[in-house]
Amino acid sequence: MINEKILAPLRAIREEERAVLESGKVDLSVYTGNRGREVSPGYFLRSGKLITVHPHMRFVRFPEHTHGYVEVVYMCSGKTTHIVNGKEIELCEGELLFLGQNARQEIMPCGEDDIAVNFIILPQFFDKSLEMMGEEESPLRKFIIDALISPDHPSYLHFKVKDVLPVQNLVENLIFTLINNTPNKRNINQTTMGLLIMQLISCTDKLAHHSKEDEMIVRLFRYIEENYKEGSLTEAARLLHYDFYRISHEIKNRTGKTYTELVQDKRLSQAAYLLKNTNISAEEISEAVGYSNKSYFYRIFTERFGTSPRKYRLNERSK
Repeated sequence: MINEKILAPLRAIREEERAVLESGKVDLSVYTGNRGREVSPGYFLRSGKLITVHPHMRFVRFPEHTHGYVEVVYMCSGKTTHIVNGKEIELCEGELLFLGQNARQEIMPCGEDDIAVNFIILPQFFDKSLEMMGEEESPLRKFIIDALISPDHPSYLHFKVKDVLPVQNLVENLIFTLINNTPNKRNINQTTMGLLIMQLISCTDKLAHHSKEDEMIVRLFRYIEENYKEGSLTEAARLLHYDFYRISHEIKNRTGKTYTELVQDKRLSQAAYLLKNTNISAEEISEAVGYSNKSYFYRIFTERFGTSPRKYRLNERSK
């Protein structure tokens, strides 16, 4: 459970909540201005700020809306019910709900002891997080990052991470520094967010799935992560208990790519990572990432990165 020193002030009924208790409803236009049903970041963020934290509205229903920012809801105690893109999500203590900018959210009334905070985050705040994670790409990492910060994805991610202590500690650190105006807090918070996202990428087993297709695609990405060298779609379909042709269709529909293209993305990004960070020869790297035909590996690597493996290594090390 979150530290009581942080939780205690969040329990107090705020003026914002007293106003809606008197009227019995939320006036959405207060939050959206002239942006239709899109909540404006300007309502929460002072000029020049990229992130803030705001206590969750209790007691009344908050009408369906979208966001002009990335929102992360953290449940400090109790639970809340959210309708996101038409699906009901119960967010319990210690859990995180990430909402992309185009995700549609409606929030049901909750009680005085159901305490949550909303992180209001502009997408550019995540720049340092991406830098910290480096260039080693993977389909799973891309899926998570796109869902978190891409404005083109009306996505949400529900992480059931109550028992993951590093995640709880990092979220508590974010809340503490934002509430207490810690000096140099932008750098601290950007670093903390980078660490949090890296933790969450390694916790995809804690990612709640609200459809069989959602579960399938995440499990498939994990399969590629672990078996990109020698795995096959036939084996993946068997392990995931999916028909071969149906899983092929779902992959293309969800990612815009085929299974083969996803595997190639992973192999080439892993090859680039090894070229940059090790002294293993290009020939050995070709074999290590699953390409026995060295000429083919050199050709597709050059097509992807615009230079040969050898020159890629030299260019990266010269930086």
